[in-house]
Amino acid sequence: MKSYLIKDTTKEERIALIRRWVPADEAMEDCDIDLWDMYRDYINGTREISEINASFVED
Repeated sequence: MKSYLIKDTTKEERIALIRRWVPADEAMEDCDIDLWDMYRDYINGTREISEINASFVED
């Protein structure tokens, strides 16, 4: 299994990963989440996916 850590990926690989997660436009009609905005820090190499996901977990 390939590591998705920032240190193990290029920006292009991080973009490709998020692109695979983005559903078809019609699937997002009732959803307010923009995965590009949500994972922008990961794409830019400043925060790991796990850190971003943890920020959305409610206590």
